[in-house]
Amino acid sequence: MARVVLEAVTKRFSGSNGAAVVAVNRASLTLDDKELLALVGPSGCGKTTTLRLIAGLESPDEGAISLDGKVINGISPKDRDVAMVFQSHALYPHMTALENMAFGLRLRRVPRPECLRRVRETAELLGIADLLGRRPAALSGGESQRVALGRALVRRPQVLLLDEPLSHLDSPLRRELRRELLRLHRELGLTILLVTHDQAEALALGQRVAVMHRGAIEQIAAPAELRARPATPFVAGFLDERPI
Repeated sequence: MARVVLEAVTKRFSGSNGAAVVAVNRASLTLDDKELLALVGPSGCGKTTTLRLIAGLESPDEGAISLDGKVINGISPKDRDVAMVFQSHALYPHMTALENMAFGLRLRRVPRPECLRRVRETAELLGIADLLGRRPAALSGGESQRVALGRALVRRPQVLLLDEPLSHLDSPLRRELRRELLRLHRELGLTILLVTHDQAEALALGQRVAVMHRGAIEQIAAPAELRARPATPFVAGFLDERPI
């Protein structure tokens, strides 16, 4: 099981003038086991900070984050069994695709034969088996994003966190990788929290969609319900801005 619960989580940062800036404001949400939940909202609303809190890259000032009923606030990122794919590919330029994908396993001292087996299986799944010997400079944007996704998947995490992984790709490639993401979710039974600022993407991919505004979760519902019954004026206006 991989169920993530945020209960009234708040995160503050110090602003340029020394005043506290509330990035996440008493946010509560539940990511169910094997669910693909899309978290959508305008830039600066707290989406990425929410992911970083779940991953353990930031610590909440208030509230609790739990994984399968266990509070993980004080647990280090490496012990959370959560993998995050960043908006930038963040691949090591001096390493091949294979070495990039294997890096996390090597840190965890996974035996080399097992490490190579996992990398090759994941590369086959993502359609990049013939690219394993290339370095990032020799990869296209879509290929680099697949390698970054593969690096997360080889760990076999309980929860996969995606921070706008398609935002830098052109429209045809974004549509292709959306289909790939849905296929991976279905075939692997992944639990995924996807952050995006694109309303159409959130509504197309999310089994449920959480709409965030000024650090707070305004509504969480299935796409059809969000369209039919927006809970707040912001949700109604934000979804009406989606591209046609």
